[in-house]
Amino acid sequence: MNTDAASPDDEQDGAYAWRRMAISLVLSTIGGVGLWSGVVILPAIEADFGIDRSDASLPYTATLIGTAVGGVLMGRLADRFGIAVPLVVSTVMLGLGYFAAANAGAFWQFILVQAVMIGMFGSSTTFGPLVADISLWFVKHRGIAVAVVASGNYLAGTLWSPVLQYLVETAGWRNAYMTVGGICLVTMLPLALMIRRRANLEERERRGTVPLRTIPFGMSTGGLQTLLIIAGLACCVAMAMPQVHIVAYCSDLGYGVARGAEMLSLMLGLGIVSRLASGLIADKIGGVGTLILGSTLQCLALLFYIPFDGLASLYVVSALFGLSQGGIVPSYAMIIRDYFPAREAGTRISLVMMATVAGMAIGGWMSGEIYDLTGSYLAAFLNGIAWNLLNMAIAFGLLMGRRRASPVPA
Repeated sequence: MNTDAASPDDEQDGAYAWRRMAISLVLSTIGGVGLWSGVVILPAIEADFGIDRSDASLPYTATLIGTAVGGVLMGRLADRFGIAVPLVVSTVMLGLGYFAAANAGAFWQFILVQAVMIGMFGSSTTFGPLVADISLWFVKHRGIAVAVVASGNYLAGTLWSPVLQYLVETAGWRNAYMTVGGICLVTMLPLALMIRRRANLEERERRGTVPLRTIPFGMSTGGLQTLLIIAGLACCVAMAMPQVHIVAYCSDLGYGVARGAEMLSLMLGLGIVSRLASGLIADKIGGVGTLILGSTLQCLALLFYIPFDGLASLYVVSALFGLSQGGIVPSYAMIIRDYFPAREAGTRISLVMMATVAGMAIGGWMSGEIYDLTGSYLAAFLNGIAWNLLNMAIAFGLLMGRRRASPVPA
């Protein structure tokens, strides 16, 4: 018997659920440091280990890959034991990982620690698995709850970047990493224990069922999962084009890297606004409708980058891009909760979140390769639009394939 489970009256959309959402947001923001620390200390790593710029970028890529793979492992662990177990593992690994990275004597050791300890078994839990967990605690307000927790990775970049930069400048990157490890251990462990209560899925099944939609076009559950993974990959390959290359694009146009950095900051800041607004919208129109809306707007914003390359125009288009794309990733969690049982949420949502992270990594690399081949970002924008259209096709297919379903467990 699950003694930590909430009572039926307190389980969904209640006061405890909202407190849990707030704690989850803080955990996501703190634990999300692993996705950004390698970017902030890149120049310091380059100087310390005596490597070139491309090699210094490897820890970031390795961390993304580790986070993508680890999200699925931790999601499966959360499905079996609850979110607190993988959160405790992640807390310990983040603390030990930052301590180990700070004492790395060779560059390969640093990359290994970033990939395995900080990425795979560290920050991974604070994205997909944590989003999946909060989806179990809401029905009427699931969209906004998922969006709030999913905003943690954006907030992590916003808040941790200046803190890390200050620590690097005043104490060096190794001491900065030691400090980050200590902060993760001290703050995340008690927060993880505060949400150790598990959703009482067995009680929900005893109390009844909720109608879910049938899987479109008679696909198997594995087929639908694969389709959503492709959708997640496609949307983020497209999303990566402006996010990864806007600074270089502005430099090529003669506006300077500082202007590009301002556009990136504007894009990410409005992405948070978009993510929260899309959560409210999702509670009204559902996950598929929100995906269609966000994907369509993102595609239009990518199109606008092609003819409008003046300085003022780029600020406006970057703002529009930020406002369009924030709600796409959380919508997948809503879709999965519509089509699959809650007891599988951790694994299935994490699989799609893994694809979105992989899409960002692949999209950034692909756009750079296309630029190297063509000497222009025009083809890279067109490539992003093509991937975006694939995402839109899948989203509209899900909408058209809806039919009434037999009731299945929530």
